[in-house]
Amino acid sequence: MPDRVIQLFCLIVAFLSLAAGSTLLPKMLRVSDQSGMRFTDVSVEGAPPIVALGQAIGALRGIIVDYLWIKAMQQKQEGLFFEAMSDAALITTLQPRFGEVWGFHGHNMAYNISVLTNTPEERWEWVKAGVDLVRNQGLRYNPNDLWLHKELAFWFSHKIDGVADDAHFHYKRELAREWHFLLGEPPGSHSERIAWIDAIATAPDTLAECDAAVPGTSAVLDDIRKAVSGFDSTFAVKPDAQLLRAYGQWESVQASPTAKMLGLDQAFKQNDQVYRTFDQIFADPARKDQVVMFVRWLRKKVLREEYNMEPALMSQYTREFGPFDWRHPQSHTFYWARKGSTQATRRFEDEDDIYKVLNNDRLNIHAMQALERSGLMRFDPFANDNPTRLTDPRWIKVIDNYFHILYQKHYGTRGAGGDTFIDFYENFMASAIRELYRAGDIEGAQQILDKLDRLFGRGGFVPNNKYEAPLDVFVRNITYGEYEYQPEAARSDVYNALRRGFREGLLLNRKQVLDSAITFAEELTEFFQGTRYTNFVNKFGERRMADLVSDIRTSIDTVFLEVLLDQSQPIIDRLTIYNRAGEAYQRAAYDAAHVALRSEYERTVLAKSLPFDRAFPEPPGMEAYRAFKAAEAERAGAGAKENDMGSERR
Repeated sequence: MPDRVIQLFCLIVAFLSLAAGSTLLPKMLRVSDQSGMRFTDVSVEGAPPIVALGQAIGALRGIIVDYLWIKAMQQKQEGLFFEAMSDAALITTLQPRFGEVWGFHGHNMAYNISVLTNTPEERWEWVKAGVDLVRNQGLRYNPNDLWLHKELAFWFSHKIDGVADDAHFHYKRELAREWHFLLGEPPGSHSERIAWIDAIATAPDTLAECDAAVPGTSAVLDDIRKAVSGFDSTFAVKPDAQLLRAYGQWESVQASPTAKMLGLDQAFKQNDQVYRTFDQIFADPARKDQVVMFVRWLRKKVLREEYNMEPALMSQYTREFGPFDWRHPQSHTFYWARKGSTQATRRFEDEDDIYKVLNNDRLNIHAMQALERSGLMRFDPFANDNPTRLTDPRWIKVIDNYFHILYQKHYGTRGAGGDTFIDFYENFMASAIRELYRAGDIEGAQQILDKLDRLFGRGGFVPNNKYEAPLDVFVRNITYGEYEYQPEAARSDVYNALRRGFREGLLLNRKQVLDSAITFAEELTEFFQGTRYTNFVNKFGERRMADLVSDIRTSIDTVFLEVLLDQSQPIIDRLTIYNRAGEAYQRAAYDAAHVALRSEYERTVLAKSLPFDRAFPEPPGMEAYRAFKAAEAERAGAGAKENDMGSERR
């Protein structure tokens, strides 16, 4: 009898608990949805029974996730990357708010699996898949996860813009091509670039709003659909990234030097109905306003929906910081690190987690540094060459201002957080003095020198005379200071200065840059070969140290030839440099370069429309130059023979 009473009591308690639970369940689900704690209430299709069980029993889902997470970590340690990827995918489905597993999953694809493939194209697919996973999915479910923002920013900086991966040039080309088609060629000046990206950010959100602003805008999409359906009823035109990239390709053909030389416009018109449709609609002068509005709307839509990027933030960052080129990986590094710092820091404001914000801010300022060194880009998507990346001094002032913001922000951070930026700032600004001075911006260089003197020199906490020297002396001192200990640095500086002079001075028609580079190289060569630490002659009659840096004429000829043969630069740019150089430069390089350049050139699409001898013409006076060089070589040989005989007599 007592057993029956106990059983009845238990049944009553169970029934009441079930009733109470069913009453509370709707409210719990609403709260979990509002807090982003729930993703789906259905079993994962194709998942093993353990996952389906985890979904069904709800409360035990955390245990299932823990089990899969431990298993994935073990698989990664054992090199079972594909297996780990499978389990990580299940975790993200079961628990999409688990930010760390999104980072694990993306890193596994971008770093571990990518290097197991055999071609650059395959590697890029895996790197891009890892980036897309975190950017387009992981951060949608975890918009306030600072660590996930930092990881994504780091991949753009390290994996794509870095040089550790053998396929990094391919990554840079593909990213530049993708964003060139998405957004087009950005304008040159900062003010124009602000207006350009702001026009996308402020575009209407719907086609109806576009029609209200510019009547007939929606008809652009309707007419494309009608034209395409006329020859392919199965192809559905959607306002998505595919359509935008197709438009970007059409637009790029109109401006690409390579496309013009190859006659791609006519070729596409003859063979591609979609291209002909675009040409009829987008090139119609009567529809110019409608096309401009439509493209701005489409770009805004694609950025938001398929790249999880806010054009308003892109515009804000361009206005507040500098001339971002979204074809450059470091622009994306800055975007995601900055977005994390400003929008995802609420969970990391306590003292124990502030270092995460600090590390994210470091990525921001290092991205700026990289953009200063290589942010001025030239890219032709049809040449299949590496993007031309030149220094962009406009970022110097941006970094100057941003340093003070970060220093004040982290002044009270545990571990002297603000001081971590001081060494970076002082070293960067000192190098900026050299760059501005060699580029001919004497006033800008002097302003920075005066500021460094106030902050770290005579006005510093411990006054010193490090920055009190005249500008030209300071540049010479910081350049020459280590040469007696590191003589290789002298040759490196001569070559680097000349290399930059040829690339920027000739490619961008900045004569003062080349003149400044040659003057610097001459002064450095004279200093290094004449200093008492390097000008001694050994018993064999050689200047063992001074000859590490050749005479200036040899250095100039060597570097010019190196620039022409450097396959990391687009061949069309190298041919531009050659044709803009003086005849003396051309004569010195022609015989040594033309065979290798011809071989490289004949493998490009350019060779089909422009003969090599027109692209790389032999300069006048070559026969006389060859005779001069032959006589010079003969004299040098006679001198060496005489030295050998003198040595024998001694």
